[in-house]
Amino acid sequence: MEPLSRRGVLILGATGAAVAVGGGLVLWSQLQGAPVSPAPTASPPAEPPPASESTGTLREPEVLSSSGGLLELTLTAAMTDVTIAGAQVRALTYNGSLPGPTLRVRPGDRIALTVRNELGSETNIHTHGLVVSPEGNSDNVFVMIAPGDSFDYEYQLGLDHPSGVFWYHPHHHGHVAEQLFAGLYGAIIVEGDPIVESTRERLLVISDIAFDADGNVRAASQMDRMLGREGDIVMVNGQTGGTLIAQPGAVERWRIVNACSSRFLRLRLDGQKLQLLGIDSGQYAEPVDVQEVELLPGNRADLLVTPVAGTSVLRTLPVDRGGMGGAGGMGGAGGPSSATTGADLATFAVSGAPASSTAAIAPLPPKRDLRLEPMTSRRTLTLAMGGGMGMGGMAFTIDGKQFDEGRIDTEIEYDALEEWTLVNTSTMDHPFHLHVWPMQLVEVAGVGIAPTDYRDVVPVPAGASTVVRIAFSGLKGKTVYHCHILDHEDLGMMGVINTA
Repeated sequence: MEPLSRRGVLILGATGAAVAVGGGLVLWSQLQGAPVSPAPTASPPAEPPPASESTGTLREPEVLSSSGGLLELTLTAAMTDVTIAGAQVRALTYNGSLPGPTLRVRPGDRIALTVRNELGSETNIHTHGLVVSPEGNSDNVFVMIAPGDSFDYEYQLGLDHPSGVFWYHPHHHGHVAEQLFAGLYGAIIVEGDPIVESTRERLLVISDIAFDADGNVRAASQMDRMLGREGDIVMVNGQTGGTLIAQPGAVERWRIVNACSSRFLRLRLDGQKLQLLGIDSGQYAEPVDVQEVELLPGNRADLLVTPVAGTSVLRTLPVDRGGMGGAGGMGGAGGPSSATTGADLATFAVSGAPASSTAAIAPLPPKRDLRLEPMTSRRTLTLAMGGGMGMGGMAFTIDGKQFDEGRIDTEIEYDALEEWTLVNTSTMDHPFHLHVWPMQLVEVAGVGIAPTDYRDVVPVPAGASTVVRIAFSGLKGKTVYHCHILDHEDLGMMGVINTA
């Protein structure tokens, strides 16, 4: 099967259900045959590994839930011996598991999180998608934790915080892709939406990884970093070859996280009924039938799956996200490409007596549509690749500048409503992420977005532009925006924003 075109697949992902085609769900994967479980020297997972690695039921990470409005926990980042795809290897983990534990909270809760660094380099943590303060000891990406040290974070969720699935991962500039690719990530679920009552809820955290002959995470080459590294092993909840067992008609809610450093996920599950509730924390007014779901790196999906009797394969279809061009990224054709192949991921086995229950879905109140409001200002940000001081003579820039922590690139007035046009002059697609403030998609590559669609990672196709609107209310402080191909962020495609 030929890869879906970059612009086509990005518009598909951008508009979610509005432009989706086909009939199912897909998850990226290179099936390598074994669930991932810590080896005997590692901290044990929340549940014991299955007896058969190649045919085991897909497990989910340990869940840590708030109580009385508070979730207190410690995450220890360390190198751990694990079993991945049947091989004894070494990866980075939080609390000895891959992924790390799932944090389950509600609007209004406080999260008191201590991060201990047992790595050989600095690290920190970013609560991706949470609408919380970017300052002090909250979601402050400028905090650095030295090896052997710890830091106490505290996140206060507002009473109106959106429900949905979010996630956490390191954000130490220059090492983000390296640390996430090696295994440092986990999910956050904010409860509180009364709209869906399903028979079962599943969490699927998708990630990829690669190892060298010695069982260490494979170091990225210069070309890997410029293209955005992708692993030859793709996992669901740290496992490969797992099986999902379901009952016909017993509606399930699937929360899916794309925790890959660079890989685009084009999701499909033929033979099953899928309804998309929303992407990231943005939920549509009502579910929409879909056949495919496109997730950029950092995106999340909220899906209803109505199982149909039989066996289906959870698989990915090919995606071409562009390349360096014929002149080292300066344009042209025939240069190195980041196109990825399709692969099977897991088995969805549906059997038994049909269930009579159906999901109860309450209609959502209308979301604030910023397209109907006057803008305070409009601005353009240009994402580019070209000659300069970047790796191998390649610079990754926003508005012609590489990241500088000491420079404020964008000053915003508190409570401003702004329209941003994100222009991509390069030959590669760049998913764009803004911390703590959700973006409403208005247009992608000239195609208007019909539903009210809020996201925190939006597509900016190669040679095209994306228009978003942002309400800078509720929070003040300094944080960042960047390409969520994390190697590109590490190589400079990131800017600093301050709202006061």
